[in-house]
Amino acid sequence: MSEEHVQYTKLVGLLEERGAAYRVIEHDPEGATEAVSALRGNTLEQAAKCIVVMVKTGKKTKRYVLAVVPGDRRVDLNALKALLGGTYAGFATQEVAERLSGSVSGTILPFSFDPELELVVDPALLEHEEIFFNAARLDRSLALRTADYREIARPRTEAISQ
Repeated sequence: MSEEHVQYTKLVGLLEERGAAYRVIEHDPEGATEAVSALRGNTLEQAAKCIVVMVKTGKKTKRYVLAVVPGDRRVDLNALKALLGGTYAGFATQEVAERLSGSVSGTILPFSFDPELELVVDPALLEHEEIFFNAARLDRSLALRTADYREIARPRTEAISQ
């Protein structure tokens, strides 16, 4: 199995094991939220945009957050900085984001399988019956029942978008 499909296989296995209601959607390779939402046929509000953020919490300490917001919004770095009591918040480097998430940029899952990566989801995304996201692959997405997502991912829910 190729390295890029490890996270996809892990997630689908977890969803199957937990009896989650989901659909696999195959599409042309695309990682941009607006473009892939058009290919999948979902609204931007239902798209889970996943961004790894680094928050400095001290001179030599930092924490990483997997910020998940609706596709029509942007991550509010100041909200994340305040939430974690940090002095600075910025986007993690692509290398760090891909290492912690186990996925290439544009395919990051709204799940964290790394204890260094804290999952924080904006409540606006959870207002929908289903959420949509690239499934650790540019050519495959999942539509997942929101109630199952909440139960399996167990995200911290905070207002982190603008």
